[in-house]
Amino acid sequence: MTLQLKPVLMLAFLLSSLAAMPLHAEDTEAEEETTEEPGITDYVAMDPPFVTHVGQPGAKVTYLKASVSLRVSSTGARPAVEAHMPSLRHELVMLFGEQTDAERLSSMEGQTALREEAKTRINQVLAAQETGETVTGVLFTEFVVQK
Repeated sequence: MTLQLKPVLMLAFLLSSLAAMPLHAEDTEAEEETTEEPGITDYVAMDPPFVTHVGQPGAKVTYLKASVSLRVSSTGARPAVEAHMPSLRHELVMLFGEQTDAERLSSMEGQTALREEAKTRINQVLAAQETGETVTGVLFTEFVVQK
């Protein structure tokens, strides 16, 4: 009798294991959905670095080299930024080229003001393209003013 009971118990164990698998899979999907929402921070590098001349026209040529990364806080922001990268780069090239005070760019105050203006212009481009996304920060990962 023990021999006949053994296959039945094995079959019952296998069936109960298989029945529990879909429930576990649903739990994992629910966990993944909840962990994506809060506290998202992503960084999008704007490669290659920007190199442009700055300063007063007719004065000694001064160059600016800036490597820029954009901080975003939603899952949809990276694709929006990457899709409009040529427009965003254009805005920053124009902004960097408008800089006439090379001394101010060498100060922390000047760099902070430039980062804030860059963020404003980038968000204007994203708004004009109706992406519904914004950039939460502009970071200079390299910033050199060569006189």
